[in-house]
Amino acid sequence: MLKKILGTIGTRYLVAFLNLALIFVNAKVLGLEGVGLIGILVASVNIVVIVCGILSGNTLVYFMNRYAVRTLFPLAYGWSLAGSVIACGIMQLTGLIPDSYFMAVYTLAILNSFVTANTRFLLGKDRIKAFNITYLLQGGLLFFVLLYFYFVRKEATVESYIRGSYIVNGIAFVVSLIWIYPYLKEKKDISPSLFSVLKEMFVYGLWASADNLAENLITRINYFLIQRFGGLGSVGLLDAGTKVSESVWHISRSVSLMEYNSVAKTSDLKEQKRITISFFKFTFCALTLVMAGILCVPEWIYTDFLFSAEFQGVRQIIIALSIGIVAFGSNNILSHFFIGSGRIRYSAYCSGIGLVALLLAGSFFIPRYGVTGAAASTSIAFSVMLFFSLSVFTRQTATRLREFIPGRSDWQYLQNLLQHRKKSNSEK
Repeated sequence: MLKKILGTIGTRYLVAFLNLALIFVNAKVLGLEGVGLIGILVASVNIVVIVCGILSGNTLVYFMNRYAVRTLFPLAYGWSLAGSVIACGIMQLTGLIPDSYFMAVYTLAILNSFVTANTRFLLGKDRIKAFNITYLLQGGLLFFVLLYFYFVRKEATVESYIRGSYIVNGIAFVVSLIWIYPYLKEKKDISPSLFSVLKEMFVYGLWASADNLAENLITRINYFLIQRFGGLGSVGLLDAGTKVSESVWHISRSVSLMEYNSVAKTSDLKEQKRITISFFKFTFCALTLVMAGILCVPEWIYTDFLFSAEFQGVRQIIIALSIGIVAFGSNNILSHFFIGSGRIRYSAYCSGIGLVALLLAGSFFIPRYGVTGAAASTSIAFSVMLFFSLSVFTRQTATRLREFIPGRSDWQYLQNLLQHRKKSNSEK
């Protein structure tokens, strides 16, 4: 299990490194406004994918303990097609999707949703290596494809970015579909009607998607607000600082996936609590150390080497985001406890409260301080979310705050837990 966690973190950081490198390349060849337009398009796609995630996200992992893949597969794919139409239509009517990019957002959303469903099937089957390879293809291959478009074919445009995204998502979809195909032949003793399964998944998935949608809006709604106040150039500056800061989240996202899998497989609240607290301590310390390292990077490194002179002020964005980045990454561990233990509504409440906090803070800070104000508003929202989750978690599990202070016994417990999971998986 430890090998799987390290492999997952390693894969995510490889992808994070390539994505950061791609941001630097985009900054050089597309400029501030090009980076801003890509940021808006990616944010739009993510919102649609979350709507599709009602039936194609972590909901699948939860229900794979009850139903066969062949039962869940058509529901996940069918809703991905329908959900993309609904979400894209609403976003088009509200003006969130940039002019002439509707089909690009729609197509990429469907491909991303299919890949998300496939990876959740792989995760539910404990195919961590296949899960990581799919993630690597989807997230890391884009860097090399765009290098070809930008420098070999001399097509340094946003349209090339979109074409490259089609290619890598298509490859990830085909490869992951090949891996899950054998599971489509499996049967379980009980084969309930698709309608009853659909209803059950929607009840669970609506909470999860409401949570994810609110969470995604917290991380990206400032893009749309800043676009209206300052244009695509301001979005580009915010996106650059955000992407550098969010690179540390690959730690919490990798750990939370493993935590979710462990919490969901036991009904013992004490064990769920111990798993969560141990992973929380590890994640908080790791995030703090990595974020501290990023804060040590001087401004001239960004403007003279990594980006360009257009991106002056990006370090200020990173500083304003830093506390919130650690808070959100740590909160991700608590959120996955709520989801994995069936208390998903608390995770949804947390994201909803965070969204309200962001809107309130943003209405004050963004008009006065622009891009920096947007970053500060995000940090405030993330900190409020962590405070809420800690309050609920300590009350639900009878946990004292001093239990969150790291100690030697925590590392020993974490090692024992991972060794036990590794032994259990090897015996299967």
